[in-house]
Amino acid sequence: MASFRESREELKVMREQMRETREQIARLGDRLGQLVAAMVEGGIVRMFKDLGYEFDVYTPRQRFGNKALNIYGEVDLFLENGDIALLVEVKTNLSIDDVKEHQERLENFRLVADVKNDKRQFIAAVVGGVIQKNVRDFALKQGMFVVQQSGENVEIIAPEGPPTAW
Repeated sequence: MASFRESREELKVMREQMRETREQIARLGDRLGQLVAAMVEGGIVRMFKDLGYEFDVYTPRQRFGNKALNIYGEVDLFLENGDIALLVEVKTNLSIDDVKEHQERLENFRLVADVKNDKRQFIAAVVGGVIQKNVRDFALKQGMFVVQQSGENVEIIAPEGPPTAW
C-alpha cells in the first residue's frame, strides 16, 4: 500500500502532466486558428471587393483600447478604407458564443472609436473552419458576413439586406 507521501508525490506528478497537456492543447488550438486565418487572409480583400467593398488597409491582430473607459480588445483581422472598416473574428470551430463575443467586441470598438471621434462605419464578419448551420444562420441574422469553407474554396455569405453597422 502506498504511503501518504508517495500518494502526494503521484498527485503532484499527475497535476504537472495535466498542466502540460492543457498547454499543448492550447498551442494546438492557436495553430489551428492560424491555419484558418491563413486560409482566408490571401483572398479576403479580393472576395470583399467582389461584393462591392474596397479595402486598402489590412491589419491582422488589430488591438484597440481606452484607459479611461477600461476597454481593451483585439480583432483578428481589420480591413479598412476611409469610410468603412470590417472587423473579422476567426475561429477554428465557430460557435454562437463566439458570434456573441464578436458583437460585444464590436460594441467596445465603437465606444473607443467614438471617444476618438472616429465616425467610420464598422461592419463585421466571422470566419470558421467549421461552421454549423445554426451558427451561420445566427451570425447572418446579426447582420454579419460569414466566411466559410465550401468544398475546395472559401466563400463569403452576405446577410440578407445591408450588414449591421456599429
